[in-house]
Amino acid sequence: MKIGFNMLLWTPYVTEEHFPLFDVLKKTGYDGVELPLFNGDAVHYAKVGQALRDAGLGCTAVTVIPDKAHSPISPEARDREGAVMYLSWAVECCAALGAEVLCGPYYQPLGVFSGQGPSETEKQRAAEVHREVAEIAQDAQVLLTVEPLNRFECYFLNTLDDAADYVRRVGHPNVKAMYDTFHGNIEEKDPVGCIGRNAAALGHFHVSASDRGTPGCDHVPWADTFRALRGSGYDAWLTIEAFGRAMPDLAATTCVWRDLSNSPEEVYTEGFRTIAAGWAAAQ
Repeated sequence: MKIGFNMLLWTPYVTEEHFPLFDVLKKTGYDGVELPLFNGDAVHYAKVGQALRDAGLGCTAVTVIPDKAHSPISPEARDREGAVMYLSWAVECCAALGAEVLCGPYYQPLGVFSGQGPSETEKQRAAEVHREVAEIAQDAQVLLTVEPLNRFECYFLNTLDDAADYVRRVGHPNVKAMYDTFHGNIEEKDPVGCIGRNAAALGHFHVSASDRGTPGCDHVPWADTFRALRGSGYDAWLTIEAFGRAMPDLAATTCVWRDLSNSPEEVYTEGFRTIAAGWAAAQ
């Protein structure tokens, strides 16, 4: 098991000004960070990747579908081709970073709804896109993990069962599901039990508080969650994803209207302790 921290608490685009945070997180005990991939190029991310290695940290990455012109579920072939191009760019950036995993809800633009659940045709379209990108990602040694979100952010995948079913539909060894405890707190009837029954499909995990603040200062059943994960044989990244109000644009995007924690320091120190102690107790 490796413990990671998502840089979205500070920025959607990591640059040299954020490099000192790598040393802080390493000193806290983290094994790596998760980099948001929303813009930039491979040259930039190669520099970021070197800074991570210099700090002794590993890396994962997260991205989203920016718009309809890059949507895997679009009825327009041109848009689906755009999705392949966009996700291929994200994989290229992951390779430059040295990222092991590319996670996220990269199957539809966020906040766009059809008025009903995903259609069979939409599932087929998306699976074709992800199957094609999976070949590219496999060559780059980057695991793709698709993330179900709550129903207020998307409609294509909302539960871990949905994501696991979709992974089986794609049918590629380089595509797995991820689970985020914030979304699971909203959508899962059994947010702990869903972990064990979908263990075979699970490739990445976001440790996220029920209010998006500090893990351990919320009502997610952490002890039971870590027991379920460890009992299922999961042995990959446990990455904290939390949000704050430091950047107004990012706060607006993530719907953060109040302070969710006392400070970023509280999030990464208390969050780390919650994971480390919870995992140890789950033996």
